[in-house]
Amino acid sequence: MNRFALLALGCFSLAPLTSHAVAINDELAVQLDLSLASDYRSRGISQTKNDPAAQFGATLQHISGLYLGVWTSNVDFGFGLKTRQEVEYYAGWLWQITEPVSLDLGYIKYAYPNESQFNQSEVYAILNAYGFILGNYYSGDAPGEDSKQSTLYNYLGYETRLPLETGLKLRYGRMDFKDPRFWSQDGQSSEAYHEWEAKLTHDFVGLTWGLSYIDTDLSDSQCASNSGFTDTCSATWVASVSSSF
Repeated sequence: MNRFALLALGCFSLAPLTSHAVAINDELAVQLDLSLASDYRSRGISQTKNDPAAQFGATLQHISGLYLGVWTSNVDFGFGLKTRQEVEYYAGWLWQITEPVSLDLGYIKYAYPNESQFNQSEVYAILNAYGFILGNYYSGDAPGEDSKQSTLYNYLGYETRLPLETGLKLRYGRMDFKDPRFWSQDGQSSEAYHEWEAKLTHDFVGLTWGLSYIDTDLSDSQCASNSGFTDTCSATWVASVSSSF
């Protein structure tokens, strides 16, 4: 990562052999995901300068819990940077320990056409138990000011179904960099920040409609020192519509 962009997976979650997947045979299925959103926020920070995003994902799933796939979204980091697309290639294994408890282990490769200096990879582990989610993502080759650096993202989440085909998703996360990343107006540096999201979803006419409130604890000056903009880390509402098949 460099000062113009914070590259991350965001809220995309994997769920092999879900009810939306289309069976290929007795052991394989494929799931396609389409989404339109008023902003692409990744770990609290806009990847589109607060503009809308169109996103698509395809996941091949095996009955054993193994999966692999690709996901993509438009991005805009400004400052004349040529890339307009983020592509994520991922593979992993979801272990369904019991019906309400699962462990998801995987690897992601992030690619940015025409701006390969942003490319990086992450490994992750996500424990889901009775709706509570503990996620951990580690990168050893994240872009830095002068060389690659390591990052660690941890989050605690909760998901549940409410009446009337409505879902609730909550997340509180911490993004930690090995080297100083954010500078306040008085010159103080920081290696980490916190971000959070509360999201309501509603299923209607075959689509999932969502509304999220997203924020970080970064000040305007800290945000500008990272992305070059003061308004890409501040509180916002994000509306979305998605479909899986």
